[in-house]
Amino acid sequence: MDGVIFITYIAVLLVIGLWFSRKSSESTENYLLGGRSLGPAVTAMTMQTTAMSGYMFMGAPALAFKYGWYALWYAIGDAGGSIINLSVLGKRMRRMSELLGALSPIEYLEKRFESASVRVIGSIIAIVFLFAYVCAQFIAAGKAMATLTGFPYELSLVIGISVIIIYTVAGGYLAVAYTSFVQGIIMVTGVVGIGFLAYFHVGGISGLNTALAQIDPTYLSIWGKDLAFYGQWGVVLGAILIFGIGYMGLPHVVVRHMSMQSTKTVKGAILISAIWNQFFIYVPYILGLIGIILLPNLADPEMVITELAYTLFPGFFAALLLSAVMSAVMSTADSLLMQAGTILSRDVYQRFINKNASQKTTVLVSRLCILGGGLVGIAVAIYEPPSIFGLAVFAFGTLGNSFLVPYVASVYSKKANALGCLCAMIGGAMTNIIWTSMELETITAVHPFLAGLTVSLIGMIIGSRFGRKPSQPILNIFEQSTNKRFFSKEFDQNIARSLAPEAKNISSFLSQETDRHSGIYS
Repeated sequence: MDGVIFITYIAVLLVIGLWFSRKSSESTENYLLGGRSLGPAVTAMTMQTTAMSGYMFMGAPALAFKYGWYALWYAIGDAGGSIINLSVLGKRMRRMSELLGALSPIEYLEKRFESASVRVIGSIIAIVFLFAYVCAQFIAAGKAMATLTGFPYELSLVIGISVIIIYTVAGGYLAVAYTSFVQGIIMVTGVVGIGFLAYFHVGGISGLNTALAQIDPTYLSIWGKDLAFYGQWGVVLGAILIFGIGYMGLPHVVVRHMSMQSTKTVKGAILISAIWNQFFIYVPYILGLIGIILLPNLADPEMVITELAYTLFPGFFAALLLSAVMSAVMSTADSLLMQAGTILSRDVYQRFINKNASQKTTVLVSRLCILGGGLVGIAVAIYEPPSIFGLAVFAFGTLGNSFLVPYVASVYSKKANALGCLCAMIGGAMTNIIWTSMELETITAVHPFLAGLTVSLIGMIIGSRFGRKPSQPILNIFEQSTNKRFFSKEFDQNIARSLAPEAKNISSFLSQETDRHSGIYS
């Protein structure tokens, strides 16, 4: 019966992907951005499910299982992440990306900062760490499906990821967005179902805390079990900020701003995502705490939720609830693959290899890149790298430290320029990598994300004081993106499309000038 439920779920996702395959093939904009047509509900759900990932069902409970209530610092930031993300970037990036004629978040940075170097460096960072992030999702998918089907981890991995690759390659961005909408409903239903029964099984919060105190009182501390992070406010602040503001630096999340139907979509998306968050965010962490009591001999803490599902529910309902785990994994994995394919096709192939590539060729290259990336990801994930939590937070943090400051500066600072963007990207990424690999958090009591964010911000401020200032056309577009418009709804939605060809020509001219000057001085 478990297998039947899961096969039905997989079939629904494939149907959605194939349904959108024809529409997605009509143009590059349709395939990569869904024709900028997404409304509030789909925008909110695809943004949240993409952001949550398999980390929420496996990494988050494992963190709580290991450290106790300390893990809730991550949840506090996460609960407000979507509100901050949409409020800060939503309207301005939606307007500016269309005025610039940008179809990917990395292309957007090149056109806003008028530098091919920004696109090259940005593409390298994004591709490397998007694939690192997607490997974490693949590992989660293999573990979850192995539990559901009883198949070996390797076979489960291949089956689950093959489905993601098929519907993403076929349906493009629209398939990813609408499958995420369905998966978001399944995710919140599943986690609330497990959480509701487990909560009463341990006697509520008071019963939970009493039981934890009997095992080890330090589980109740805000500093973690055995007071592992005692007095380390730099670590705590980083834990809050990484999910509180980090989403603004993730290309596969930021692209949701660019695909909205209009700037008016933002208000509804904020409301829906905020409500969804309050139902969903805290429960996986609480389940990790409950696992300490109900599953004291659990060998793999990342399997807390799956084990609780089969412990507390009959097999049929457990299978339904565990489909939510796969929903979390698949809704992020497909977005990561989609964004990696977009960057490789749009920002590498069309920009530097075949500038005159047709829309049909660009879509084909994107599909081939998604397919190739998925196959490479499967091969890497079979070796099962470090924990889902460790790999996801590392990739998440590096992407956030690379792009958060440039994206925010691009819509709020006229003075932000290419040199500042490069300093922010490189400085932020290198700091997070060094801080994590050398375990400097232990020595400095500062979270890698907070360290990277600080260096990235300093790099943007100092770098923007030097180098070439933004051109007048870019300053004009900047002003247009910050001003409210009071035109009719139809005019408001289509004016930017009418201006996009001109913006594209300006951007092309500036890129050629940049390349020409680079050749003179090299």
